[in-house]
Amino acid sequence: MKGPHHVVQRPLLTEKGTRLKEEGNQYLFRVSKRANKVEIKRAIETLFKVTVLEVHTLPVRGKAKRLGRFQGRQADWKKAIATLKAGDSIEVYEGV
Repeated sequence: MKGPHHVVQRPLLTEKGTRLKEEGNQYLFRVSKRANKVEIKRAIETLFKVTVLEVHTLPVRGKAKRLGRFQGRQADWKKAIATLKAGDSIEVYEGV
């Protein structure tokens, strides 16, 4: 796998993500489909300078879309839920 910016594509700012952050110090990320849990953990620790305790991943299937008579499909992607050590936080989420 390539560098940490290729593994972690972007943070996900959703209602569920906000609830997880408040209740369990967990953060959501959109990650590369080919990345495994070890690579995701290393990338998050490198990018955000935090300690990751565990990572859960789940594949997300793309939705079928249509525009008039044209049909298409959004790409499949992978979501990661990272649990951080107590006291650690990620600044991207703090403004939310």
